Amino acid sequence: MPIIRANTGVITQINVFTVPEGGQQALIELLREAAMSCRGIPGWMSASLHRSLDGTRVVNYAQARDQAAMRHVFEHLQANGFLERNKTLGLAHPGLYEVALTVE
Repeated sequence: MPIIRANTGVITQINVFTVPEGGQQALIELLREAAMSCRGIPGWMSASLHRSLDGTRVVNYAQARDQAAMRHVFEHLQANGFLERNKTLGLAHPGLYEVALTVE
């Protein structure tokens, strides 16, 4: 389950993909496969996939317990070819974040 609270140490990777027309679902399916393969990695927490209403973007919001766990997730994804396969379906704009503030 995603955690969106400040001062938890949780690292969030937000990756905005630009996809060609009609390309959202194929990327979502690949990202789902990648997320399912990460479920057993210690420290992996969650992945949430979002599709833009205009059909041009997919956002992957993935969380790990800390930076070391996120590094293990990236290593797993790289070793299993997911990062290369992502490139064939969309242009990625990734970044690592921590929650600075939430207002409820």
